[in-house]
This record gives sequence, C-alpha cells and structure tokens, in this order.
Amino acid sequence: MKFYEIEDARMLKKKVPRETSPRSKKHSLTNTTTTNTTSRIAAKRGKALHRHVPWDSVPLEDLNPLLQRQFVVGQEIMLARVLLKKGSIVPEHSHVNEQLTYILEGALKFWIGGKVIVVKAGEVLTIPSNLPHKAEALEDTVDLDVFTPPRADWIHKTDQYLRGVK
Repeated sequence: MKFYEIEDARMLKKKVPRETSPRSKKHSLTNTTTTNTTSRIAAKRGKALHRHVPWDSVPLEDLNPLLQRQFVVGQEIMLARVLLKKGSIVPEHSHVNEQLTYILEGALKFWIGGKVIVVKAGEVLTIPSNLPHKAEALEDTVDLDVFTPPRADWIHKTDQYLRGVK
C-alpha cells in the first residue's frame, strides 16, 4: 500500500492512487477530499489511538451546585456525561458543534426552535449547529451528549454560561 502526504489544500480534489493490487498493476482510485482532509487533521494531531476510559477514571467537574459533568475527547468528537439535579437550568446558548443528547435517566425540558420538547430516559434529541437552545432538569437526570467537533469552550473551561458567571 502506498501512502501520500498531502501538504497543499489545492490537491484535495485530485484523485490519487490509494493502494496497488498485488494481482494487477492498476491502481484503485478514490476521491480523496474527505480522506485527505481527515488525514491532514489526524497528522496535525498525531496518530489516532484507541482508548478504554471508565467513567470513574474521569474527573467529575462541578459547574454549579446542580450541575456536574465529565467528558472524553477524541480527535473529531466529544462524549460528555452530564449530571443534572432537579431544577438545574442550562441557560440559552448556541455553538458551532452539532449535538446529540441521549437521556439515560430522568427528563430534560428543552426550549429549541420555537418549541418546548420534553426528552425522557431512552430518548434522543438532535441539535444542529448554531441553533439556540435551553434546558431544565424536570427530575434528577443523567444525560450523554455527543459533540462534533469537540467543544473547545468546555475543554478550555471558558463556558461561563454553565458556571453562572456573566
């Protein structure tokens, strides 16, 4: 197999050989836009490695008296475990990150897209990029949030809207 390092963004739309078949001299061609973009990102961040992460090994961050979270970050994705006590409010906010919210236990009321939606245990809410939303815990709740790309404000602890800081 041949590997090609793409250093010039103009080359992203070109077709380049990806692998050579041992049975023939023909090359398998692929549109490398997605492949090489991903490869360039991975190259900048280093080789992607698998990890096994027990939640009890991830520090529990206290954001306010009713809200705690943990998160694990991959190269292009983030998984967060969010613990909300009944009455906890996540103020209205938006972000460039696409989000999936899966409720493991409890229920969250969302104000999103001009509607009020209650998401209960076993249900999922998809939140597109840049859509303002707000949530309230109707009972003690455990939710898993998936973000792509990872939330830089969470990683750098600049998410003042969750910390009650104005």
